[in-house]
Formats: sequence, C-alpha cells, structure tokens
Amino acid sequence: MYTINDMYNLQETIAAKLFEGLTYPWEALPKISNFILELGATLPEDEYEKRGDHVWIAKSAKVAPTAYINGPCIIGKEAEVRHCAFIRGNAIVGEGAVVGNSTELKNVVLFNKVQVPHYNYVGDSILGFRSHMGAGSITSNVKSDKTLVVVKNGDEKIETGLKKFGAMLGDNVEVGCGSVLNPGTVIGRNSNIYPLSSVRGQIAAGSIYKNQGEVVEKRN
Repeated sequence: MYTINDMYNLQETIAAKLFEGLTYPWEALPKISNFILELGATLPEDEYEKRGDHVWIAKSAKVAPTAYINGPCIIGKEAEVRHCAFIRGNAIVGEGAVVGNSTELKNVVLFNKVQVPHYNYVGDSILGFRSHMGAGSITSNVKSDKTLVVVKNGDEKIETGLKKFGAMLGDNVEVGCGSVLNPGTVIGRNSNIYPLSSVRGQIAAGSIYKNQGEVVEKRN
C-alpha cells in the first residue's frame, strides 16, 4: 500500500523520472530540487518560458500577477496559479493543476489535475493525480518533538530518515475542509477524508476516514 506503484499513475506527471529506482514516494522528497534544475533545462522553449532564476512556466498556464514564485519551480501546461499564491521553491505543479489564493507550496510534487485551491499549506509532500485538498486543509511536515518521521500502520513502522515529511496522497484522494494531515501521513488511492479531521498513519486505498477510530471501506 505504501509503494509508488500502489499509489500513483506516473503517466500523469512530468516528474515520472524522479521516481525511477525508488520504492516509496517519500524517497523522492530530497531529490526534487535537483530534478527540477535538470528537467527545466530541457523543456521546449516553444512551450515553456523561463522567468527569473530556475522558474519555468508553461505558456498556456495562468499565473496571477500577485502570485509569488521562487525557484526551482516548474508550472505545467494549463495550470492555474491564483492571486496571492506563495510558491517557496522546489515545486512541480502539474498540468491542469490549481494553486489557489493564499496557498503555500514548498518541496512538493503536484501531479496533473491536483487542486489545492483555498488557503492550503502543502510542504514536503506528493499529491497524486486529481487529488484535492478542501479549503483550509494543510499538511503538517515537522513533528512537534523534531524527531525523524516514521510511517506507521498498526505495529508496522518504516523509518524514513526525514525530519520534514508532510503527506503522500494517492491518486483521486479527497481531503475535507479544515483537515490536518500530520507528519508521515500516507493516504491510498481513491480515499476520502472527512472535514475537520486530524489524520496520521496510513489510510488504505478506497477508504473513508471518519475519525481516528473509524475508517471504513468504500462501497461500489
């Protein structure tokens, strides 16, 4: 349930090569910056415009004049970066994705069609194809005791070696408004998180998360 192949359709991101040779998606987090620098230099000039230091923006993307974008960063085709968005760097925004008003991104990969449209913080995280974070939902990327993040599923624990690790969202994940995804949260494909949730650990694919003690399987 944790692996890249379990969670993501790599045909839905310009960053597919970032994940080559890796098993778990969080292993890509320390590699995002260098990957953007390498990929950006190869992007076709008829489709992408280089703006400032290490920022590549697709000519078909819409970027509001009040948005702040720091490199390294790639904004994909038909993406929309709305007013007062704050992209701090090390960010890949997929094709057709939406980065909304007052949303902050840092060290992230957003697959195609991802929506983080209203007052979201997404840091040290990977969001799969068509995943969506409701208004005010955030990823918390550092533990309060500042220790290294461990991915947990019951008694199973995987040491990540990372101090900063927000959340891994599989394809088609829906996160309800006002939710907090605690460090090391991993949510499988096609899952829904109720609004105002505090989520930690691993949520199986095809689940509905109601609260920490109540996670049910979706019905077809």
